[in-house]
Amino acid sequence: MKNKYIFGGIIVAVFLTLMIYLFTQTNVQYESDFTKVMEKGRTVKATGSWVKEKNYEIDKVNKTFSFFMRDEKGNEMKVVCPGTIPNNFESATSVVVTGEYTNGYFAAKDILTKCPSKYESPNKSS
Repeated sequence: MKNKYIFGGIIVAVFLTLMIYLFTQTNVQYESDFTKVMEKGRTVKATGSWVKEKNYEIDKVNKTFSFFMRDEKGNEMKVVCPGTIPNNFESATSVVVTGEYTNGYFAAKDILTKCPSKYESPNKSS
């Protein structure tokens, strides 16, 4: 009977440890100030817009897609993503990239584009 309680206690402890680990791994902060993104040295979700004047590059050899983003203060940073250009990238109104700033660029693991809503009026009034 005593062994059942010990075994049950171990299972509960393992479960709680796993839950705490998973929670800390998914607790990624959103950051819209690229100067703070460059200082962090850890995984963040950087939000901004694509700098269309600088276009984008697709490197077929290394299988990466790169572009420049601008934050709301006008700061720019280069973003390098594995894979190809996301759908609707060229019509995106904003971009959210998840990754880490390292070696002079943002190494993105994931990219999310926000496109204009079909429910918004084309002539927004303030």
